[in-house]
Amino acid sequence: MAKIHFYYGVMASSKSALLCINAYNLNRTGNKYEVLKPTTDNRDSTSEIVSRIGLHTPALALKNLDKYKPKRGTQFILIDEVQFFTPKDIDKLFQIADNSKITIFCYGLVVDSNGNMFPASERLFALNAERHEIETVCEMPGCVNSATHHLRFNTNGDVVRGGSQVEVGASQYKSVCRQHFRKLYDGQKVR
Repeated sequence: MAKIHFYYGVMASSKSALLCINAYNLNRTGNKYEVLKPTTDNRDSTSEIVSRIGLHTPALALKNLDKYKPKRGTQFILIDEVQFFTPKDIDKLFQIADNSKITIFCYGLVVDSNGNMFPASERLFALNAERHEIETVCEMPGCVNSATHHLRFNTNGDVVRGGSQVEVGASQYKSVCRQHFRKLYDGQKVR
């Protein structure tokens, strides 16, 4: 039985960069690995993981994991934007890990811009994936608290409440601490 690791953090916390670094190191040491991503993640590329700092690595984009089967000899699977998969897909990952010696590294968000957990992330927590928080600082000027949430803004700079849980793109989001999330999302003035 192998482990499943879940590296999670807010947007722009370097999750994709960490995946690319892990892929580089696995390749350098001769380990066999596969890199996956959901087709929903089409922000920068449909065939690569691309980090905001410019690192990239080839990836197989899949709508779901129903028919996915690791290639023979695979030792590691790295998955970016895991939150866009389904709980059923997460169950499949645990089945792979439990029935093989393949270690799985998942990278993604826990909550959406409305403060609700993504179902796939919730399933990773429920099935006890080994959790690794990637910390970063709140993007509000002068705040040094850890960012725990993200807010989505419209073109007028107003906070978007509700709407689709999945909205791919980075320009309309800010990663914020819980205090700023609650004040801005609820429409209160921030002191």
